[in-house]
Amino acid sequence: MNNIRIDDSSKVIGKVRFGKDAYIAQGTIIRSHNDSVTIGNSSWVLENSVLIGTEQNPIKVGSKTVFGHKTVAIGAEIGDLCEIGNNTIFLPGSKIGNMCIFGEGTIVAKGMVIPSNSVVVGRPARVIRTLNDEDKKMIKKMRDNNILLDEFVENIFQYERGESTMTNLYEFNGKLPEVDDSVYIDNQAEITGDVVIGANSYIASGVRIIGNSHGPIKIGDNVIILENSVLHLLPDNELIIHDNVTIGPNSTIHGTIIGSNSIVEAGSIVCDYSIIGKNSLIKAGSLVKQRDEFEENNIIEGFPGKSIGKNEGQLGKPNWAIRKL
Repeated sequence: MNNIRIDDSSKVIGKVRFGKDAYIAQGTIIRSHNDSVTIGNSSWVLENSVLIGTEQNPIKVGSKTVFGHKTVAIGAEIGDLCEIGNNTIFLPGSKIGNMCIFGEGTIVAKGMVIPSNSVVVGRPARVIRTLNDEDKKMIKKMRDNNILLDEFVENIFQYERGESTMTNLYEFNGKLPEVDDSVYIDNQAEITGDVVIGANSYIASGVRIIGNSHGPIKIGDNVIILENSVLHLLPDNELIIHDNVTIGPNSTIHGTIIGSNSIVEAGSIVCDYSIIGKNSLIKAGSLVKQRDEFEENNIIEGFPGKSIGKNEGQLGKPNWAIRKL
């Protein structure tokens, strides 16, 4: 269909509108709530990226834009001919003009507006200059010296989420994961070894939970672990995620204790022997260092993460978390 390529190990969930010659690479997950994702002609989303559109904040990507590896975009509008570095994160409500270049690891804040022809870097993002002639030549060269834009040719793809499966539970050293029957496990997730998962939890596509010989992983009830996240731990440690925790896409959670009702936003890294108190919020792209401890209700942000405030009430589930599609 109009030369649209979606690799076998990638996944599209919900209704998505693709332009001609769009490419979705290996391990990339696109999730569209209520017809909320549009990707333009000849735009590419490279390996292990995650794009999430919601009714409140749809994803709209122009033509001939390229997302680098392990990028995340949640409810963002991104123009034509953009070059997006690996591990960039776009947060809900951000709006990007045409022909922008993003350095690797950039975090574009909620609601941020970036004008066309910008070079953008930083965590949080900042515009450091406008494009020069060499930048424009690079963008053109990366597109086979053709930056002409055709009229959008719409191709509608619609895929159901699929049934939960228990076929991707793997034994390690005689230990098989113990998973409550009510847990949803995507058919492209994998769970290995010494892992326990409580009732009504959700394990999304591309998630890897690795309880090999290094110790137990204990996941409570009503926990949501989103696309392409990895959970693991160092030897002689444990990883405990208490009830009602949400872990955003492309996060790395390693040998920590996360208190109940906490939210870990996209692309965060939480390291071994750290402790996160209940009802805490780890902001997108933050790093919680080894052995760091935060009391309950903290808002944690930065690289490394620091407390920037307190939550006054109980955190609600974010609208980018899994719900009925």
